[in-house]
Amino acid sequence: MSGVKKGADRLVGIQDDERYLAYISLFNRDRDYFECHEVMEELWLEEGRSSLLQGLLQAAVGLHHWDNGNRTGAVKLMAAAFEKLNDYEDVVLGLDLLHLRRDLEEALKALSSQPEDAPFQAFVLHVRDESLRSAVDRWERASVDEEVD
Repeated sequence: MSGVKKGADRLVGIQDDERYLAYISLFNRDRDYFECHEVMEELWLEEGRSSLLQGLLQAAVGLHHWDNGNRTGAVKLMAAAFEKLNDYEDVVLGLDLLHLRRDLEEALKALSSQPEDAPFQAFVLHVRDESLRSAVDRWERASVDEEVD
C-alpha cells in the first residue's frame, strides 16, 4: 500500500444502524464479545464484507477467545484484526482505530510473552464522534427499557 490510509466513506450510514450501536455497547458496556461477533457478522455480510467491519469483528472474537482461555485463537484473530485495521485512518466511523490498534498490539505482546497464562485484559472502543456516543447511549437506554417490559 502506498501509505495512504483508507477511510470508510461507503459505510458512513452504518453509524445509525442498530447493529453497529449494539456492537459498540456489547463491546464496551457488556464485554459480551460473542454477541459482538453475532451482530457485526450480520452487518459485515450485508455491507459487502468490508475489511474494516471484519477487523472490528475479529477484534471482538479475539477477546472472546482470550477470555475463554483459547490463547492461540486469540492471537490469530487479534493479529488479523490489527492487519485489517492498520489500513484505515486513525478515526473511522466515529471510532478511534489508533487506540484500538494499540490495544491489540499490547494484547498480542502480553499473549506472546506469556503464551500459557497471560491474564485476560479487556479493552474498550473509544468513541470519538459525539453523535455516535449519543446514539449508543440511546440504544442502551432502549435496550434496558425492553428488558424491563
